[in-house]
Amino acid sequence: MVTASEGEKSATTPLPSNVLPPISMPSKAIDTNVSLFHWPFRRLPLDEVNELCAKFQQLGITEAWAGSFEALLHRDLRTVNERLQKTCQKRAELIPVGAVNPNLPDWKYDLNLCLGRFAMPGVRLLPGYHGYALDDAVFGELLVTATKLGGFVQVVVAMEDTRTQSSSLQAPNVDPRPLQHWMQQIPDAKVQILNCRPSASDRQTFASIPRLTVDTSRVDGTDGVATLANAIGVDRILYGSHSPFLIPEAACIRMVETGVPAADVKAIMQDNAKRFRISKSTLSNNQQR
Repeated sequence: MVTASEGEKSATTPLPSNVLPPISMPSKAIDTNVSLFHWPFRRLPLDEVNELCAKFQQLGITEAWAGSFEALLHRDLRTVNERLQKTCQKRAELIPVGAVNPNLPDWKYDLNLCLGRFAMPGVRLLPGYHGYALDDAVFGELLVTATKLGGFVQVVVAMEDTRTQSSSLQAPNVDPRPLQHWMQQIPDAKVQILNCRPSASDRQTFASIPRLTVDTSRVDGTDGVATLANAIGVDRILYGSHSPFLIPEAACIRMVETGVPAADVKAIMQDNAKRFRISKSTLSNNQQR
């Protein structure tokens, strides 16, 4: 029997289907936190795109917002984002979310490429690996620019537990508290926190930051989602699995076992992501039609 708490364990071997309880998922579930290609430090089950998409189909995931593991260490993010875009074009369920590093001199070009020419709905930031903090002025500039372009910003708090990181590459967990300033200064900004294991202090921080959304990938325990919802509201939680780094079934089981009403499960696994993804420009275009 697999429990929700096992979701924090990184994937090592695929789970046989006979150890999983029946999973009842909302139709057309949206996973806002997946990554394509190879984790730099070891091979993972499901790190081939077709295998990962087959698992999504099995679990009822019809849309997955995909970043790239290559963005962690590659300096040429243009090539990384182009590869991500081309791969996602071959799979209808994959929505590309490109990477931008504001410490690189051409980050504005990368941002415009992602949100402009590639028409990605947002970008994913990796401050712990790219060497900046959320109180740096350049992060604020990036958030302003992304907002003007109609895109959302995903901030990765961590990719893995600091205790399991390679001794030659230590990436600190990202402090989300400076987001309170930026979200007040940029009222149209849309930001999602990824891969945070929320403590009581984190929940208080998230509750104090207007419009901030959080994914479910590292929420602990069968009551973790309900506890988070009580702190920040159901409407600010988006389903995310952090697969294939974490076992994708675990995130699904966590939602099934969470104990929140079915309507709230549907909101977390579908409706909230749809609303978050819609930009002002999309609304304006629809209204003009």
